[in-house]
Amino acid sequence: MKKVLQFVFVLLFAMQLCAQEKTITGIVSEVNGLPLPGAAIIVRGTTIGTSTDFDGNYTIKANIGDVLLFSYLGFSNEEKTVGKSNTINVVLKPDSRLDEVVVTAMGIRRERNVVGYASQSVRSESLSNSRKQRKNKQKLVKSNLYNNTVNSLSGKVAGVNVTNNSGSVGPSSRIVIRGNSSISEDIKPLIVIDGKIASYDKLEKLKARKVEKLEVVKSEAATTLYGNKAKNGLILVKTKKSNYVFPNIQKITNETYTKIHENKFKNISASPLSTFSIDVDKASYSNIRRMINNTQTIPSDAVKIEEMVNYFDYNYSQPTGEHPFSIQTELAVTPWNNQTKLVKIGLQGKTYNNEELPASNLTFLIDVSGSMSSQNKLPLLKSAFKLLVNQLREQDKVAIVVYAGAAGVVLEPTSGKDKNRILKALDKLQSGGSTAGGEGIELAYALAQKNFKKKGNNRVILATDGDFNVGASTDADMKTLIEEKRKSGVFLSVLGFGYGNYKDSKLETLADKGNGNHAFIDTMQEAQKVFGKEFGGTLYTIAKDVKIQVEFNPNKVQAYRLIGYENRLLADEDFIDDTKDAGELGSGHTVTALYEVIPVGIESVYLKDISDLKYTKKEVSNDFQEELLTVKFRYKKPDGKKSIEMVHVQKDVVENASKDMEFAASVALFGMQIRHSQYHNNSRLQDVITLAESGRGADKLGYRAEFIRLVNSYQSL
Repeated sequence: MKKVLQFVFVLLFAMQLCAQEKTITGIVSEVNGLPLPGAAIIVRGTTIGTSTDFDGNYTIKANIGDVLLFSYLGFSNEEKTVGKSNTINVVLKPDSRLDEVVVTAMGIRRERNVVGYASQSVRSESLSNSRKQRKNKQKLVKSNLYNNTVNSLSGKVAGVNVTNNSGSVGPSSRIVIRGNSSISEDIKPLIVIDGKIASYDKLEKLKARKVEKLEVVKSEAATTLYGNKAKNGLILVKTKKSNYVFPNIQKITNETYTKIHENKFKNISASPLSTFSIDVDKASYSNIRRMINNTQTIPSDAVKIEEMVNYFDYNYSQPTGEHPFSIQTELAVTPWNNQTKLVKIGLQGKTYNNEELPASNLTFLIDVSGSMSSQNKLPLLKSAFKLLVNQLREQDKVAIVVYAGAAGVVLEPTSGKDKNRILKALDKLQSGGSTAGGEGIELAYALAQKNFKKKGNNRVILATDGDFNVGASTDADMKTLIEEKRKSGVFLSVLGFGYGNYKDSKLETLADKGNGNHAFIDTMQEAQKVFGKEFGGTLYTIAKDVKIQVEFNPNKVQAYRLIGYENRLLADEDFIDDTKDAGELGSGHTVTALYEVIPVGIESVYLKDISDLKYTKKEVSNDFQEELLTVKFRYKKPDGKKSIEMVHVQKDVVENASKDMEFAASVALFGMQIRHSQYHNNSRLQDVITLAESGRGADKLGYRAEFIRLVNSYQSL
């Protein structure tokens, strides 16, 4: 009877414990309400964890009293204790991420540097005596906390979490470098002691007092140094007895950007026309966002203001006539200079539903070279492409070409109906080797031409970090190659991934000269935007060689300045030359251009006098007193060779700025500030925030709120 009672007691106790376990659900978001996809949630002291989906939702099992740890790249960690409620929603606050930690005997220092790695130095005494303020010092020594290098990092190094599966401390502790949110695999960083790869146990047994210097390295630098082995981070250790020399982390990254010479104010009497190609690329904004989130100094040439402005949607009306896009203009007082006026020119491409699009002949051209090994490159790339594959129809076909040291076909053209076969081919891709980008382009275009659909959408989608180093590889080589390939009628989309050796200049050249567009994908959220929300525009071109020419009325305007588009300027005579290449407009795409103009009669420090002409006298017509400017547009149909022209006139009527005008102006102003433009008129970051908040509008998808958060983050750096 006694044994039966014991059994019942144990059974009841076990049932009580089980009853305490519950399923917790919730949403992880940031302070402006924008969901955070890929946020990590882990039950503290265990290996139980999960991550949020695209909408910030999560589900996890935990017991009452358990502590859930929420973390996300660029945000402060948050802890919540499981109580009676089955719902726990969490709002994470922005924080500067620490990618590199330097522990030396040179004092405490934290700084931002030009390659984007925050750094922190801690006295070696602090490392070895990290717990000396505790009262029971002898007990700490016995538990190995006092001398253990791993545990000494806990609480001393921002961005480095030291945890233990059992909840105790000691030899079973684990280092997790913040930003590695996956808990589905072994996420221990690579250990290198005195220049030699070492076991995790060896680091745990190493006494802190024997360490002279320790560096924790994350992001591109880690995989650049040690390849895929360091994908979860890298810990470099130099002991006091060693002559090991640390690598110069600051020299590891090698990103390249095309030089930008900022547009200046042009005098109407000398330059009455302004001509440029449209630009629907948006890579610059997501790339800048990545840099700010990584506390990285932003190179001026990485700031393309037109791509920042065009990242966002605006409330432009859909076209109703014979042309595939509508045109609208707006005139307001310039927010950063009340002596000038701001002109906004907007194009709205006709939006087609997925089922309305013609059959697609797509060739994925994927870089699988060694430089693509890090988590934000090939692994992210494969996940992003799966979003596209899941939207394909039976009539669509996909082929996959890869390149590393050489190029090859890994999937012959396959119907969108057979999604499993396409997804399996993506899953099998692995990185390694050098980068024969030119050879890959040749093979991809050959395959696309072989399966060309006369009435369909023929496109190569190139995904890479742009680091070509075998065969044709320079920017000039790429320009020559892609100009030849565009004659085939195959369009091009260029997707950039990763950072550290990101070659924006090369990818921009490919997109510009290949009848294509260029995006930079830094997160799955951005992949969802490119392949989900903007699916049609990414894949289907509705107008090509779209050019804009603006003529200003000298009765109203003394001088003008095009904000951005420096790499898209055309000679005035190119406007009516149908042999000159220009930008493409996709389904649903919008294009926004901003001009700052100096009205007649206004004195300005930006207005320079020019000499009077001796032989040429220009007479000003008085017939158009109400007009400020005339905008002309020329475009070709996707399969056309002759341009079609449209004309739009803007009256000289200043109105209260719309929400779209205010927000577009705030983005342009932020761009001018971070590239240190001479034209932002001593404005402040707070001016950007105030203007953006006023122009935020409905913001259903939260992109404008994210911009405001980004500016706030930049302001706090």
